[in-house]
Amino acid sequence: MQRILLIEDDEAISEMVRSYLIKESFEVETAFDGEAAEMIFRSSSAFDLILLDLMLPKRSGTEILQTIRATSLVPVLIMSAKDSDVDKALGLGFGADDYITKPFSMIELAARVKAAIRRAGYASLSSKSNVPAPDQQEQRVTFHGLTVDLDNFSAQKNGEEVKLTAKEFHILKLFITHPGRVFTKAQIYGMVWADDYYGDENVINVHMRRLREKIEDDPSRPEFIKTLWGIGYKLGEAVQ
Repeated sequence: MQRILLIEDDEAISEMVRSYLIKESFEVETAFDGEAAEMIFRSSSAFDLILLDLMLPKRSGTEILQTIRATSLVPVLIMSAKDSDVDKALGLGFGADDYITKPFSMIELAARVKAAIRRAGYASLSSKSNVPAPDQQEQRVTFHGLTVDLDNFSAQKNGEEVKLTAKEFHILKLFITHPGRVFTKAQIYGMVWADDYYGDENVINVHMRRLREKIEDDPSRPEFIKTLWGIGYKLGEAVQ
């Protein structure tokens, strides 16, 4: 049975969501504040998905998200009453996989939960091979001070660990394993998110910007992942 950690301070909402997801055959553990959520997560990280409210007592949702992303690639679905592009970009930029705005229907929430688990980058790309792996002898790639370990889902730049989210890592992996190939935003979304692309460029833009901030010397003049205006992106020629 797939396990979900539900972090929501409104007990009525928490119980409504928990009950519905249990009926959908999920095992659900609940936390009502940031400190309790962190304690549960640290003591048992074997969750298939985390549902996270942004407005939490004791520790904020964004703080909890950063704590999660420091050690785990588990899918995180944000639930929030804040319905602005800034809040969505902030949540996705910190490593969330999806965002649903309150109030929401239980049917939509359950669909989002199932989709997030299904398309989780570290599961779908490693076990289902949405992105073909390079030669089995070449699982560690180094170029221009950036070392990417494709087996252990980790990266280092100039000897220092680069903390990438699941999506950021698989975007990077997509380009490394396909040197010379140009990818459109729709193709990137389809391969990394394993879902249909409906033209929401904000998700791709946020993840690409955050990835470049972490791996490029000058994110405004990227060398690793080049932009082909009006077409898409490709691995820089200097690192192929």
